Amino acid sequence: MLKKIPKILSPELVKVLMEMGHGDTILLADANYPAHSMNNKVIRADGLNIPELLEAVLELMPLDSYSEYQVKLMQVVKGDNVQPTIWEEYHNISNKYFDDVKIEFIDRFDFYNLSKSCYAIVLTGEEALYGNIMLTKGVL
Repeated sequence: MLKKIPKILSPELVKVLMEMGHGDTILLADANYPAHSMNNKVIRADGLNIPELLEAVLELMPLDSYSEYQVKLMQVVKGDNVQPTIWEEYHNISNKYFDDVKIEFIDRFDFYNLSKSCYAIVLTGEEALYGNIMLTKGVL
């Protein structure tokens, strides 16, 4: 056990966060995301929801102040009649750790392509539609 590391972060996830460098991205993916076909480094976090995981990750990882956008979300596909309420929760959590977080909304297939270059994907048990959130690591 270590002090001050949120208990919901697995040793594997803490290791990945430590390995990541400035500008690397990590995707916290919802339960529907095709993580294993998008990236070779997938960390399973099946019992966790993204808001609690996001809070724990941002406790340790700074967001990138040099990037135009620190957070990326998958935009709603045209024709889907859904307004993801979880996005406001992500925005509020992110703003607790980073002043004036900027969020980019990315087309579904462009988002998939971006996830292939993420340092890792954390596949959660999140069931909210459009619950995926990509974070860019900054410097201390």
